[in-house]
Amino acid sequence: MSAMDRNIDDVQRALGEALVASGKLDRAGLDRAMRLLERSGGRNLPDVLTRLGLVQERDLAAELAGLLGLRQVSVADLPTDPLGLEHMSARFLRARRMLPMAETDAGYLVAMADPLDRFAIEAFELAAGRPVTVAVAEPALIENAIDRLYAAPQDVANGTAPDAETAEVDVERLKDLASEAPVVQLVNGLIARAVEARASDIHIEPHEHTLRVRYRIDGVLQEEARLPDRQRAAVVSRLKIMARLDIAEHRLPQDGRIKTVVRGKSIDIRVSTLPVMHGESMVLRLLDRDAVALDFDALGVQAPARGMLDTILTAPHGIFVVTGPTGSGKTTTLYAALSAINSEGRKLVTVEDPVEYQLEGVNQVQVKPSVGLTFAAVLRSILRQDPDIIMVGEIRDAETARIAAQAALTGHLVLSTLHTNDAASAITRFLEMGVEDYLLTSTLEGLAAQRLVRRLCPHCRAPYTALPEIVEQFGLDRYTPDAGRDGITLYRACGCEACRGKGYLGRTMLVEVLPMTDPIRSLILRHAEAQELHQAAVAEGMRTMFEDGLAKVVQGVTTLEEVMRTTREG
Repeated sequence: MSAMDRNIDDVQRALGEALVASGKLDRAGLDRAMRLLERSGGRNLPDVLTRLGLVQERDLAAELAGLLGLRQVSVADLPTDPLGLEHMSARFLRARRMLPMAETDAGYLVAMADPLDRFAIEAFELAAGRPVTVAVAEPALIENAIDRLYAAPQDVANGTAPDAETAEVDVERLKDLASEAPVVQLVNGLIARAVEARASDIHIEPHEHTLRVRYRIDGVLQEEARLPDRQRAAVVSRLKIMARLDIAEHRLPQDGRIKTVVRGKSIDIRVSTLPVMHGESMVLRLLDRDAVALDFDALGVQAPARGMLDTILTAPHGIFVVTGPTGSGKTTTLYAALSAINSEGRKLVTVEDPVEYQLEGVNQVQVKPSVGLTFAAVLRSILRQDPDIIMVGEIRDAETARIAAQAALTGHLVLSTLHTNDAASAITRFLEMGVEDYLLTSTLEGLAAQRLVRRLCPHCRAPYTALPEIVEQFGLDRYTPDAGRDGITLYRACGCEACRGKGYLGRTMLVEVLPMTDPIRSLILRHAEAQELHQAAVAEGMRTMFEDGLAKVVQGVTTLEEVMRTTREG
């Protein structure tokens, strides 16, 4: 064993111990990674740890930099222009995960994902003719910078033929295109950058001459790239293969799933395809269980809504319904409710389409309408399983609504969702479905409506004093006990490195909770309109979503513009 080999082994052992000591890795995980490293004859512990999903790349880079006494590179440090290194190929930089940062009097400063890669350092010094000073960076930062600085998008998959996607396209050719290394790197890079940017969805949309890629970040779509039209067949086919879809089918929508590890994190991806004018549109929903806090406090539920929810969820039986448009976080709220009431003494069963996250101690059922496994059919079978609490992913028809009501009458607590604009409208929706009014008043315990708004970035938000006219128009002084001569301080979005210049970082929930009271039940029995039900609920103490948003504006959580955009009130 050479001195270099011994040094690398020593550093890798020290790295593993440092990760265990800092709590970023447990002892069992380190032992597993070391065994795999020995069996494979590999020399790169960080790669093994991230491939197994045991440690995130950011944590590895920090520990390596500290261990070796090297500088750690951040996004702000990345160069805006490539260095003029004519003899250095982008392929070599990408393969060795090296990024030239700057030229100094002493030589070149180079960021590396693996600062122990002595061969790469010597090869760079030989090609550049100058010595190298090494810094440490996450692989994601290096790969993204190389793609941006050294490779034009149209060069990433130059093996793709312009006429690859035609009506008579050969399936084997599509498989070949999708398996080429540049295409695999391109697709993996798109997914990795989406995870890094905290995107919830990736939208891949074919247009006449380009393939547009957009990320939905904090509920807002942002363009990530425009790829040349010739890459369309290869990119779509690659994603279809990953999701186990039929790559030869272009005329019908398809749905699939991808399970992968990205940057040391386990990611579940739901894939949906839709035939459009110029090809197939694809949406990838990124489900990161670690990024979702199934807790009412973390979701942004505050008093008085929190107290009402706690009361509803402690009922021994009845129906609790969450309403809102698609993408408003209804399922996450139900998961948080299940987590709050889950215990060893209760049996919880869910019926979902699809199952988004797997919950410990909960029996979850995936519906399959193609084989007759509908919500209603599963619900009938669930009742024979003697559950205490049932979650129905969505009440879509009268039959499901009636079975849910019957389940509530027979001593079960039923949680579900509906698509309506506010809580009161859900009551009229049930009546329109044909659920009898007396059945509704006997079983419905409460309803919640919600929206998601972007949170202000805590690192760069800027305070300002609200104009007296704004305070008076929206009654902002109702939400702060400190309103005085100096006025009310609000915050505006600015933009920094942490929030990618957007001014917002993450989202929080606006919610209104409508508990069932005798006046509300009386209105249901006479089939009152939704507006009348809403007014009665406000009189009974319900804080509307708009009012909940104003409270969060005064607290500095979000902005007035966000609340207005989301609730469309005022």
